[in-house]
Amino acid sequence: LAGAFCIPLYVPYVLTGRWIFGRSLCKLWLVVDYLLCTSSVFNIVLISYDRFLSVTRAVAYRAQQGNTRQAVLKMVLVWVLAFLLYGPAIISWEYISGRSIIPTGECYAEFFYNWYFLMTASTLEFFTPFISVMFFNLSIYLNIQKRTKMRLDVFHEVHSQSFTEEMERSPEAKLSLKCCKWEQKESAETLDLSKSKAQGPASTSSPDAKDLLATSSESSRKPKCCNKKSCKNSASTLCSEKQMKIVPQSTTQHFRLSRDKKVAKSLAIIVGIFGICWAPYTLLMIIRAGCHGQCISEFWYETSFWLLWINSAVNPVLYPLCHSSFRRAFIKLLCPKKLKIQPNDALQN
Repeated sequence: LAGAFCIPLYVPYVLTGRWIFGRSLCKLWLVVDYLLCTSSVFNIVLISYDRFLSVTRAVAYRAQQGNTRQAVLKMVLVWVLAFLLYGPAIISWEYISGRSIIPTGECYAEFFYNWYFLMTASTLEFFTPFISVMFFNLSIYLNIQKRTKMRLDVFHEVHSQSFTEEMERSPEAKLSLKCCKWEQKESAETLDLSKSKAQGPASTSSPDAKDLLATSSESSRKPKCCNKKSCKNSASTLCSEKQMKIVPQSTTQHFRLSRDKKVAKSLAIIVGIFGICWAPYTLLMIIRAGCHGQCISEFWYETSFWLLWINSAVNPVLYPLCHSSFRRAFIKLLCPKKLKIQPNDALQN
């Protein structure tokens, strides 16, 4: 709408420095321009609020997803509020004040230099929405971080506990552990005995050697449940089996963590673009009204003004790029056949 109506009328005005389309079309242009910019901001707030509910109150949100009437009502309310903020003032300001301050050949709102009105309107149009969007998106990010941490903690706790229980319940694991302990004890006793006999006098070396051989032969006659190699193999087998069970679940947790990080990053981009496009114009407009246009260069004011329209052009591209749900909705509206050909688009995203 901005590209089809507002910009074509504004470009000749900028190039010639004179409004040539009459007073009535000037008011209509002002109403539409202010309406579109303000509704763009309010829609960003509505979308952020909607995503805030989908994350923080997921169960109640899913229950109301089929309520088209409520969704339409919210969107209509956004446009009504956007119109009420500037529309009545643009239409009736000169009739209430009793005179018009706009010279012939110019086209701007009657309240263009009214600092008190602009400050109040800017608070409702930019500062309050910007703080609201930051609050909603920050809440979403913190909620995602909290849920991710809880999932990881539960994941590690459950699998460490289940591994311990399995080791305690499994007869093979008990046998393997006992074998390893028995092997370590026998080897330690043999090593201590051989050291003490090696340090004894030479006269007693022969009988002690016989005792040592007897002990060794006696221990060799004991039925060994396993040796070191079998111990290692058994432990390795148990760990491999457990790891095979953990890998698919850990992959799922990693996928969810990556998805949550992507969501948080996209929310930061949306808030950042919104602030970059709206903050310069809002601040310059307030300053310009306070000094009656004497302290702000016309170049910087025009640049900040075009940033508003750039934001309107960026938003329809930005949301589908950042969110797969918006992308699927745009494809459904614009290319329904492509959506039928690519049913697994959600899984790929």
